[in-house]
Amino acid sequence: MTGALPRRRSNLPNVPRRSDLMAARGKRPRYIQAVLGAASIVTGSSPAVAQDEENIRVRVGLGGQSVPKFIGADRNEWAPLWDVAVKRGTGPFDFEAPDDSFDITLVSMQGFSAGPVANLQGGRTNSEAGAPLGKLPKTFEAGGFVQYQASKSVRLRAEFRKGIGGHEGIVAGLGADHVWRKGDRYLISIGPRLLLADARFQRAWFGVDAAASGASGLKGYRPGGGPYAIAATSGFNYQFSQAVGLFGFARYERLLGDAAKSPLVRQLGSSTQLSAGAGISYTFDIER
Repeated sequence: MTGALPRRRSNLPNVPRRSDLMAARGKRPRYIQAVLGAASIVTGSSPAVAQDEENIRVRVGLGGQSVPKFIGADRNEWAPLWDVAVKRGTGPFDFEAPDDSFDITLVSMQGFSAGPVANLQGGRTNSEAGAPLGKLPKTFEAGGFVQYQASKSVRLRAEFRKGIGGHEGIVAGLGADHVWRKGDRYLISIGPRLLLADARFQRAWFGVDAAASGASGLKGYRPGGGPYAIAATSGFNYQFSQAVGLFGFARYERLLGDAAKSPLVRQLGSSTQLSAGAGISYTFDIER
């Protein structure tokens, strides 16, 4: 979860579509209109309501955020903040924490959901680190998530990702969120996080090998795997109108264990990582 820009997922259930032939004609045969009219009298619904349930609502947002230059840095940098949410029908958008990786829900039943996730983890240069430690490229991370909606206001989530290129390690995040909301009018969330990684990830970010030690003067260091940080994340959304809204987040992260003991962190960086951002959102409908 660390280092991920807030992103959003498309979570559309498989709702049967109208016949392409009917859509092309722009009208229904008379006998179908009669059946729909009778059904609307019995059920109290109307073809217009059914049409609304098929429409797709999209919320897009853009803003700015202040985030650490890299994991363990003592300085922040400005970066763009983007947000995309998609929902079918007239119900409120699904809750997503600001630090969730991009995901696609493939399984959803009885409060449980799961699917693949993807994330782009930033890298580190010698100039950013302030010492000739060797460049650490950006990492594409792919894996999966599982989450459970414990109640209307409490969500539990776990992510597991493998680095492809860059650090090439395995990372995991465990978290819980408490959510207060009134439909899409406003939403506030806050929750704790536990971040874990294998030895390969921690050595890439916090280790000092012989070459880096000789070039930088730092003491050699070889961390192991396990928990490397705890964090707290909060997010909010507020709609000024049906179309225009405000969104943002704040996050506190504290390195611990082998990560916090690293000479990179102690002498060149900081074990405290702070980030925050905000932006404007716009919501629109796509009729089907």
